Amino acid sequence: MDVESKSGRSFVRARAALVAGSLGLLLAVGGCGASGDSMDSGAKAADGKAAPREGFTDGDGGAAASAAPEEQAAGKKAAPKPGGTHVIRTATLSVEVKSVPKAVAAARGAAEGAGGLVASENTERLDDTYETSHLVLRVPQERFQEVLRELAGSGKLLSRTSNAKDVTDQVVDVDSRISTQRASVARVRELMDQAEKISDVVALEGELSSRQSDLESLLAQQASLKDRTSLATITLDLTPPDAPGDDGSKDEDPGFLDALGGGWDAFVTMLRWIAVAFGAAFPFLLTAALAVVVWRVLRKRKAARGAAPVVTAAPAGKDGAPAS
Repeated sequence: MDVESKSGRSFVRARAALVAGSLGLLLAVGGCGASGDSMDSGAKAADGKAAPREGFTDGDGGAAASAAPEEQAAGKKAAPKPGGTHVIRTATLSVEVKSVPKAVAAARGAAEGAGGLVASENTERLDDTYETSHLVLRVPQERFQEVLRELAGSGKLLSRTSNAKDVTDQVVDVDSRISTQRASVARVRELMDQAEKISDVVALEGELSSRQSDLESLLAQQASLKDRTSLATITLDLTPPDAPGDDGSKDEDPGFLDALGGGWDAFVTMLRWIAVAFGAAFPFLLTAALAVVVWRVLRKRKAARGAAPVVTAAPAGKDGAPAS
């Protein structure tokens, strides 16, 4: 009985120890799992504060998530439109027309009809029959090709050149420098308002004058770029057919009258140059002639003095009378 009771007690103790060990192991595993879950939840909560996920509706994260689409939509509406490219376009045309005055009027109408203007016009009459015209037209960029085609089709196209220069980077740079310069001028003005010493005011006035001068120069560049990129420039030369100076049969085959006229012109030119040379030498010739006349007069007087007659006595005869 004692042995059985002892063995029973030892079995109960062993079973109790086994149960206690199992419980301790379960508790340890559960504690590790709880700590891991708490760490994961903390990390998720931190991530949720840094960048809330969609679907959260509680707290500030939900407000930010709900306001995000509205802010994106407002940002898309308020975003400035891209300025696009800025190009300077120029073209040169030489057209042969039957009537230069009519072609000039048509070119002026084409430029003004497109919203442009005639910057300059120079018409020259070669003789009683022929005249040429040189025009500089300014037209909007969007109507440039249209006006160019119209002008090229007004007569016989002799030559045509067209150029396009992209100045987008230059425009952006000038605009940025203007903004910076304006802010700089504003800062100097603020410092002038706060200055108390006269020396500081004088120094700031000099600095303000220099910065304003730079700003005005940048504004002039901006205006020039805006003018050249908004209006294209077309240079148009209008000439009539068979105008003097063109290659024609009259110039290739000169006749007898042409040769006679050329010879007469050469003869008249020679006489003119001779007259000019004689007029230039006349004072010297007159002086030389007077000198020669004076020299001859003096020479004649000297010769007359040297040739005067000498009176001598005749020899006496035997009886004392002069010999006959």
